[in-house]
Amino acid sequence: MKSICILRLSAIGDVTHVIPVVLSLQEQIPGVNITWVIGKIEAKLIGDLPGVEFVIFDKKAGRQGYSDLRRKLKGRRFDALLHMQVAFRANLAAACIRANVRVGYDKTRSKDLHSLFINRRIQAAPKQHVRDCLASFLEPIGLEAAPPRWHIPVSEADHEFARQHLAGDRKNLIISPCASHTLRNWPAERYARLADYATRQYGMKVILVGSPAPFEKDYCDRIEASMTEDSLNICGQDTLKQLTAMMTHADLVVAPDTGPAHIASAVGTDVLGLFAASNPNRSGPYNSLQWCVDRYPEALQQFTGKTVDEARWGAKAEFEGAMELITVEDATNMLDKWWSSKSDE
Repeated sequence: MKSICILRLSAIGDVTHVIPVVLSLQEQIPGVNITWVIGKIEAKLIGDLPGVEFVIFDKKAGRQGYSDLRRKLKGRRFDALLHMQVAFRANLAAACIRANVRVGYDKTRSKDLHSLFINRRIQAAPKQHVRDCLASFLEPIGLEAAPPRWHIPVSEADHEFARQHLAGDRKNLIISPCASHTLRNWPAERYARLADYATRQYGMKVILVGSPAPFEKDYCDRIEASMTEDSLNICGQDTLKQLTAMMTHADLVVAPDTGPAHIASAVGTDVLGLFAASNPNRSGPYNSLQWCVDRYPEALQQFTGKTVDEARWGAKAEFEGAMELITVEDATNMLDKWWSSKSDE
């Protein structure tokens, strides 16, 4: 195969999981032409990956977005399409892409008419992490599944931004408290208590980060106001590239099930994940699953009456009160374990 199109529009975390697929494609098929149809925000993070042509799909443009995609790809036919998103909007985008081989999800994970837009499927794999699922999209075209290896280009200016905001004389703890789904968020006051503990117990510098969205800025302001120790609140002041640089140089990131957790994992920084509304074994930070506080089984049982084995893999427990099952002590105990492991190195 000489030309391969990847269709994965969103979200930030899932997009980071596609990076290993790109790197593996370039390694297994030297000189392959890779085109990636991607969302606007996601392109700001990885739209400069070497050797990849990015085609931006504006999800907010309605019908015009599909017309623009057809125009951009007019007259082109790919050897293969890796259709990595089952949402109806993505399925409609796939209809705009001509390809001989069209790889999609197995029947269990297909939805929203996904099966109509593909002619090959990945193997069904129960209880699989999202990263491993996306890595397997190479197998139906005769390649090896992509190993867990990442590269996110970051400029020297972005690294300098990080150095200006991180401490050089103590460990840095970044808190990225907000997920796209508010029911995955831990209470602001509990973040504050964890941050105070990290500062008092271990002398860590705490940095609060988030997008410019008013909700996220308010959330970080509430955390800062609830703290008794000092912190640096730069919510809304950094770009995705600057955030990536910050996480590259940080020692630990605290986050719920959200894109920045996956960015941190991709750049090799440990993540203390806070999970109750979703299953960390499916969507947690891939390289830091051992550092995740996991109250998902309790949340699932309490709010759905099902065990993890009884529920559909990937079932959410996004209910009011689910994240409150994670106590401050849960988080501080995990921080203690993480700190002890670093002291032993």
